[in-house]
Amino acid sequence: MKKYMMMSMLVGLSLTSCQTVSNANVSEQKVDMRSLVNDPQTTLIDVRIPEQYSEGTAKDAINIPLKDLESQVEDLKSKDKIVVFCNTGKQAASAKELLNKHGIKNVYSGTSWKNVKAIQEESKAK
Repeated sequence: MKKYMMMSMLVGLSLTSCQTVSNANVSEQKVDMRSLVNDPQTTLIDVRIPEQYSEGTAKDAINIPLKDLESQVEDLKSKDKIVVFCNTGKQAASAKELLNKHGIKNVYSGTSWKNVKAIQEESKAK
């Protein structure tokens, strides 16, 4: 009897400890970054400092350093889609989070400027 009760408890605990994530809770759906980067309706924002931006960036990217991004939020609310990027993706993640916090939902991280530029060049080569 004890064995049966112990097994029942273990099964019950294992069933209640497993949780599934609904699609509604997934923070970001998978996105075709190639299509997004090459869409003329997408605003590309390089959040690095101007000196880094001037050394190289993706085609048609605008430079809004991360420290200045919050002051540009109102202008960015009218943008259809936004891809933010930097050197390694850390500042891009912060930029995405900041814009989401201000109600801008169609923001995506392109991680690095080299990644975004490579996507553009790959599409051009086809």
